[in-house]
Amino acid sequence: MVSLQHSPSIHQTWLSNASTQMDIMTRLGMYRNGLFARGVSFLVRAEQISVASTSSHQDYFLTDRRGRRQLLALGTTLAPWVLLSQQKYASFAAENKKGFLPVTDKKDGYSFLYPFGWQEVVVEGQDKVFKDVIEPLENVSVTMFPTSKQDIRDLGSPPEVAETLIKKVLAPPTQKTKLVQATEHDADGKAYYTFEFIAQAPTYTRHALSTICIGNGKFYTLTTGANERRWGKMKDKLQTVVDSFQIVNL
Repeated sequence: MVSLQHSPSIHQTWLSNASTQMDIMTRLGMYRNGLFARGVSFLVRAEQISVASTSSHQDYFLTDRRGRRQLLALGTTLAPWVLLSQQKYASFAAENKKGFLPVTDKKDGYSFLYPFGWQEVVVEGQDKVFKDVIEPLENVSVTMFPTSKQDIRDLGSPPEVAETLIKKVLAPPTQKTKLVQATEHDADGKAYYTFEFIAQAPTYTRHALSTICIGNGKFYTLTTGANERRWGKMKDKLQTVVDSFQIVNL
């Protein structure tokens, strides 16, 4: 499951011992070997895009008639596709909330929004993680585990499930936690539990939001949060992230 940050630069998944781990996995109907890891560092993904010069191609098509005919034919073929792509992109961008970027995972069947400026990082055991580079406690992470359950309501009420996840999975046992609220809503025929909680560590307090859902034979969890001192400023953005989480049938 998703873990709270234990330090500004590290995500960790916490369980008190092996028997507790098996107990919570059994109760949630989840199974996966070698699931939980401790002390996992962030690895920043960086991509470089190189732009090739087109001058040689331009010279060729300017001096060769055959090349000009090929270019014209290619332009005639590509023009409608480019126009259609631009129209689709404009429509897609218009549907997204200002100040947020979309994530769509077609392979695993989910999507969500995250605040513009957050950076993607790699954390072992978590499917997606984005975080603010200045305020690392401000992040969002998604995890999935196989489950035999068919509906999140099979696990219990929103408060019951939230309390179990917070105490056993989302926060280390050394932290003092408090469930603020837990609610249920339906979207496209799937039930989601969303809950708000606070986890107090010796050097900081994190205010977090989580949403969970079962679909495609998986138990999905999205968790986002911020340092308590910035909660007032960030809560609306974080609520947007949680509300945007959707599971699609594969």
